[in-house]
Amino acid sequence: MPKIPPYFAALDLNQMLTDHPIGEDFVARFSKISRDELKAQQNRLFMNCVRRAWQIPFYQRLWGNAGAKPGDITSLDDIEKLPVFSKSDVMDSLGEKPPFGDFGGLDFADPDHAPAVMHTTSGTTGTPQVLLFGPKTREIQNLLVARAYIWQGMTGADVVHSVYGHGMVNAGHYMREAVLHFTNAVFMSAGTGVETRSVQQVQLMKRFGTTVIVGFIDYVKRLAQVAREEGLVPGRDIKIRMISGHFGRENIKEISEMWGGAECFDWYGVGDTGIISSEGPDHNGMYVWEDAHYVEILDVDTGKSVKDGVSGDIVTTVLFKDDIYPMIRFNTHDVSAFYADNAGTVLNFKRLQGIFGRSDNMVKLRGINVFPHGIGGVLNARPEFKGEFFCHAMRDSTGRDEMTVKIEVDASPSEELRRAFQTLLKTRIGVEMNIELHQPGALADLTEVDKRQKPKRLLDERFKKA
Repeated sequence: MPKIPPYFAALDLNQMLTDHPIGEDFVARFSKISRDELKAQQNRLFMNCVRRAWQIPFYQRLWGNAGAKPGDITSLDDIEKLPVFSKSDVMDSLGEKPPFGDFGGLDFADPDHAPAVMHTTSGTTGTPQVLLFGPKTREIQNLLVARAYIWQGMTGADVVHSVYGHGMVNAGHYMREAVLHFTNAVFMSAGTGVETRSVQQVQLMKRFGTTVIVGFIDYVKRLAQVAREEGLVPGRDIKIRMISGHFGRENIKEISEMWGGAECFDWYGVGDTGIISSEGPDHNGMYVWEDAHYVEILDVDTGKSVKDGVSGDIVTTVLFKDDIYPMIRFNTHDVSAFYADNAGTVLNFKRLQGIFGRSDNMVKLRGINVFPHGIGGVLNARPEFKGEFFCHAMRDSTGRDEMTVKIEVDASPSEELRRAFQTLLKTRIGVEMNIELHQPGALADLTEVDKRQKPKRLLDERFKKA
C-alpha cells in the first residue's frame, strides 16, 4: 500500500463525525440527547485534553504556578481548580520561546514532528500571535463551521461569496476549507476590499449568481452600499438568500433589508478556538456546540462563575484540541450571557445571547462600563445612522475621562440631531458622551472598513504620555 501523507494519516474521519455529527445526524442526535449523555462525552474528551496538556511546558508552568499537580483533575467537575489563561499568556510564551512559543507541544526543529497548520493574527495591535492547529483540530473546526452553514440552509445549489481575509490570518482559509471539505457548494474566496476591490466583488456576485454571503458584517454592509452605487439592486440583480457572519449588536433586520430580504444568521468563534456557537433556523439565540466546547461565563472583575442571564467573559475549553495547542479555560474576553431558560429550543444545548463587546477594550467612564464595539447596536435606533462609527477616548488635564463618538449619518449634521444621538447614548448606556456627526464614508480612514476584516472602533488615548 502507498504511504499516506502525514496530514491525512493523522485523521480519523469516522470518529470525528461520530463525536461531532453534521447535517441530519447532528439535529437528530442533539435534539434528543440528555444532559447526562452530553456531560459524559464532554468528560471523555476533556480528560484527553488534560493528559495532553500536562505534556506541554506552557501548561506545566501555568498549572504548576497555580498549585495544580497531575492527578488533581479527575473529571470536568474539577475544572475550576485550573487557572484561566488569555492571549497575553500566549504572547508571553512567544516572547520567551520564539518564534513558535512552547504552548503547541511540538518541536519544529525535529524533521519528524507532527504536521501542523500555522496562521497568525493580523497583528494590528502589535506582534502577530501564532495560531497552531493539528490535522484533527483543523478538520473538526472545519466540520463545525460546515455544520452551522448546513443547519442554516446552505446546499450544493449555493454559490458562496466569502469576505473573510487571507494571507497569514486564519479566517479566509478556514471558511474555504469548511465549505470545500464538508459541503458541495461553490465557494468564492473574494476576501477583503484590499484583496478584491469592492466594486469587483459586487460584479463577481452578479456574474456568478451568488446566493450566500459569509464574513464580518461591517464589510457585508459596505458591499450592499457599493452594489447600489454601481446600479445593482440587491434582491434583484444580486439574489442573496442567506447571510452568515458575526453580527454583534448590529441590527439584523436592517442588514437583511439591505440585501433584499436575505435570511441572516449569527455565529461566534475566535481564531484560536474556531466556531463556538451558532444561530440556527429557529433564530432563538446562538447554540453553543457543547459536544465540542465547554463554555463558562465568568465575572469580568472577579473571574467567578455567574448565573445564567448575567453577562461576563466567555471562557472556553476546546474539547477536541488534544493534539496541538490544547485550550483549557481560554478567556476570549468577549462578553456575553447564557439564556436563563430553554423555552422553544430545538437542541439540548446552552445558548449565548449574543456578543455584547470586549472586556479588554472596555472603557470605564465615570463608573459606567462602555463597550465600544456594542455602541453600533444602540445607534441603530436612529434612522439617520449609516452603520459606521468610531470612538475616541481621552483624559483631560483634570484627569476626567471623556469619549467622543464619531457617527456617519445620512442627514444634515444639525445640532438637534447631534443632541438626539447624545441623548440616545446617555439613556441606553447611562453616561454622557460627546458626539460628532459626519457624512457617509468620512470615517473610512479611521475604521479602515475597506481594508480590515474587523473595522477599528476605538482609539484609546487616556494613558498617552504628553
